[in-house]
Amino acid sequence: MTPAEPALASALSGLAYAFMLVLARSAGAVALFPGLAETGVPARIRAGLAGAIALLLTPVVAPMVPRPPTGIGGFAAAIGAELLTGLWLGFLARLVTLALPIAGQILAGLLGQSNILQPDPRLGPQTAALAQMFALAAAVLVFVTGLYALPVEALAGSYRLFAPGSALPAGDGVRAIAEAVEGSFALAMRLAAPGIVLSALWSLAAGVAARIAPRVQVYFIAMPAQALFGLVLLAGTAAALLAFWDEAAGVVLGALPGLR
Repeated sequence: MTPAEPALASALSGLAYAFMLVLARSAGAVALFPGLAETGVPARIRAGLAGAIALLLTPVVAPMVPRPPTGIGGFAAAIGAELLTGLWLGFLARLVTLALPIAGQILAGLLGQSNILQPDPRLGPQTAALAQMFALAAAVLVFVTGLYALPVEALAGSYRLFAPGSALPAGDGVRAIAEAVEGSFALAMRLAAPGIVLSALWSLAAGVAARIAPRVQVYFIAMPAQALFGLVLLAGTAAALLAFWDEAAGVVLGALPGLR
C-alpha cells in the first residue's frame, strides 16, 4: 500500500458521505416541490432530479461537511436531519401551490359546481373537478413562468442557513410552517373572493324571492341559475385569478429560506 492510498480512501469516503447528505436533503425537497409533488409525476422523475441536484451540489457542499461518524447511529441521525430539512423546505414551497386548488374547491361549492349529495365517483366526495383543474393549472404555471427555479435556488442556499448534518431548529421550523399555512389559506380566500361575494348576494336574493313568493319552488329555480352564473363568472375571471396567483406565488417563493 502506497502512502497516498489511505489519504485517497479517506477523501473518497468523505465525498461519499457528503453526497449521501446532499442527496437526502435534495430528495426530501424535490418530493414536495411545486409541480413535482403531483400524483401524475412519476417517482423516477423526482428521483432522477434529486440525484442530479445532489451531483451538482456535492462539490460545493463537501467542504462544509464534517467528518463521517464512526457509528451507524450517527450516520442515521445525520441522514434523518437532512431529510427532515429537505421535507421542511419542500413543504414551504408546496403550500403556495395548494392555495389555488383550495380556492377552486371553495368556488365549486359556492357557485353550484359541486354538491356533497352528488359526489363524483372518479374524484371522490371531497374533491371538485374545478379544484383538480386549478391544481393542474398551478403545476403548469410553475413550469411555464420559471417559478420552479426559485425552490431549487432555495435548496442550494439552504446550506448557508443549516449546515450539513445539523438538526433543523424546531421552534423556527414550526413557526415558518404556521406562517406559510396561514398565508396559503389567506391567498385562497382572496382568490375565491368573487365567488364568495356572488354566492352571498345570490343567497340573499333567493331568500327575498322565497319570502315574496312562498309557493314558488325557489330552490329548483335558483340552483341551475346559480350554476350557470357560476360558469359565466369563472369564464370571466379565470385568467385574472391565475395571473393574481402567479404574482403572489412569485413573491412567496422568492422569500423562501435560502433566498433571503
